Amino acid sequence: VQLVESGGGLVQAGDSLRLSCADSRTTFDTSAMGWFRQAPGKEREFVASISWSGGATYYADSVKGRFTISRDNAENTVYLQMSSLKPEDTAMYYCAAGLSPLREPSGYDSWGQGTQVTVSS
Repeated sequence: VQLVESGGGLVQAGDSLRLSCADSRTTFDTSAMGWFRQAPGKEREFVASISWSGGATYYADSVKGRFTISRDNAENTVYLQMSSLKPEDTAMYYCAAGLSPLREPSGYDSWGQGTQVTVSS
């Protein structure tokens, strides 16, 4: 497993969480990274992505203004800071690596196993 997510948990609505994704590949600093999520019975959906340099970031409308994606190329880690969490944010969160910070899951070729985020009302 080359991408390992951590930081998920059970929180209340309005709380914050920071997810981390540690990447053991040698190409992390030239890879775009993305965060996706999947709730039971739903398709995997785009949350946020970031270019290899960190200079460009993209967000789903549903999380814009609440979530922040960042990366530390010296630590081979990408983060997702989540604030003002809502029950509808409940899902398994996955990080992924690819060539470009795309919104489509098919654009990424390496995936982590996910970390569960549960937001209670």
